[in-house]
Amino acid sequence: MNEELLIRLHHEEITLALNNKRAVAFFIDEILLSFILIIALWDSFTEASSTEEIILLTNSFVLEFMMMKIIYQSFFVMQYGATLGKLAMKIRVIEIKTLNNPNVLVALNRSIIRVISEMLLYLGFLWGILNPARQTWHDLSAKTLVVNA
Repeated sequence: MNEELLIRLHHEEITLALNNKRAVAFFIDEILLSFILIIALWDSFTEASSTEEIILLTNSFVLEFMMMKIIYQSFFVMQYGATLGKLAMKIRVIEIKTLNNPNVLVALNRSIIRVISEMLLYLGFLWGILNPARQTWHDLSAKTLVVNA
């Protein structure tokens, strides 16, 4: 993180969110979205006669689930600066340039790269743990930071 940005954040009394808060927010969002998928597919799940059928059914909706994640992440980050998980953990996403909520294109970019990072064994998330600014690949791509609310 460059010196100018550190000064701006300090001047605005903005602090970076801890990785453990981000992880809990991630799990809250994942559980929420998984429940929505289960509710949407409930009839199909109840008709499945084996665990294998449930797994095949779930796998057949991977693209829909990824689209649901992109829409969810984009909408909430653009509208509120945070997903429901981030709101629960009292953290939010800001654009580095403006220190405000991301606009629609930034939020969409961030959510798409986030899903790609998940598909690549969560390597982008690991990058965020090792990065001094705690920026994951999706934060770096969208030029955002996750900060305490």
